[in-house]
Amino acid sequence: MKLLIIEDDHHLSDTIKETAQSLFETTQAFDGEEGLFLAAQNIFDVIILDIMLPHLNGYEVLEQLRAQHVTTPVIMLTAKDGIDDKIHGFKKGADDYLVKPFHREELLLRLEALVRRSVGDFNDQTLRFLNLQINTKNNQVSIGDEVLKLSGKQYDLLEYLLNNRNTILTKEQIFDRIWGFDSETSTTVVEVYASNLRKNLKKYGYDKYIKTFRGLGYMLTESGDGDE
Repeated sequence: MKLLIIEDDHHLSDTIKETAQSLFETTQAFDGEEGLFLAAQNIFDVIILDIMLPHLNGYEVLEQLRAQHVTTPVIMLTAKDGIDDKIHGFKKGADDYLVKPFHREELLLRLEALVRRSVGDFNDQTLRFLNLQINTKNNQVSIGDEVLKLSGKQYDLLEYLLNNRNTILTKEQIFDRIWGFDSETSTTVVEVYASNLRKNLKKYGYDKYIKTFRGLGYMLTESGDGDE
């Protein structure tokens, strides 16, 4: 799972990162513009968003995200506890609110609750697609009774596609999610891994469920249409 923290207080941001490290791979942004740019990539599972930020405040970041149809769950983080501020945040598209200072345990519980709402039971370590199963605890993939041997990035790609079934994921989204913004390789590596993943699934007839949208990206779909 990926968490984006948009908080200009470096110490607090680092504390949140440390608190959530057992559950999330974390990216940090320290002003509104940087946070908006990262969040707009639409590759994160949850966003923690402070209100008082340089350049763009949290309300402005959230409003622009929702205008771009980015539906990632957002926890607003603020030192203000007035009801008007909360109402304003919810109207802009916030999913939850957390007032500073807060307990670490409360933050983790709220993060888990948002994940359950968006992708299902947080503690369920099995993802399913037809007869294909992924055990997210040990990264084991199986179809029926047979275990598939996938490389690390192939596994990551399959899991990402499965978690976003019936949704087109652009090559840029896949690249940023799996290889990271700072990777020195190029997005063409996505095509290579998608091709290799298909080859590994072909034996079981599951390659047809990965649909290619040429020049755009990929989608996992039960229609089994294959390439577009």
